[in-house]
Amino acid sequence: MAYMVWQDDLNTGIKVIDNQHKRIVEMINHLHDAMDHHDRHELSDILDELVDYTLSHFTFEESLMEDAGYEFTRAHKRVHEVFVKRVSEYRLRFRAGEDIGSELLHTLSHWLFNHIRNDDKAIVDAVRRHLHQVGAEEHEGGWLSRSLRRVFGVRV
Repeated sequence: MAYMVWQDDLNTGIKVIDNQHKRIVEMINHLHDAMDHHDRHELSDILDELVDYTLSHFTFEESLMEDAGYEFTRAHKRVHEVFVKRVSEYRLRFRAGEDIGSELLHTLSHWLFNHIRNDDKAIVDAVRRHLHQVGAEEHEGGWLSRSLRRVFGVRV
């Protein structure tokens, strides 16, 4: 299987999410390298790192969706949960000595790009609106500053 290459149509326009997605692609390519070297220890380390990073990415993405009031947050979370379960099963099979490398790479590459192009693209408008609103609030001094100004007439 070939290395994953970032393509412009994968950009969501939300820099922090795009950077996290790019990092996941890098990790998948490191996994590919470890498979080529037949280094089970390296493969195990990268697989663990990939799973941990992906879990933290999902948590971050889900919190953005919740904060933005995205109406399909629960469904999106469910997609993440199913994926985590699937990758966890690969990890168990790997630890049991099974050669899961090419099957795992195939699953990761297809799932990730499909997920970004469909599920993640669907959250973009809601998250962008929310981030724009938060940015405007921060520019105005944030809710605390506005509240103090409104209640006490002081500017912080």
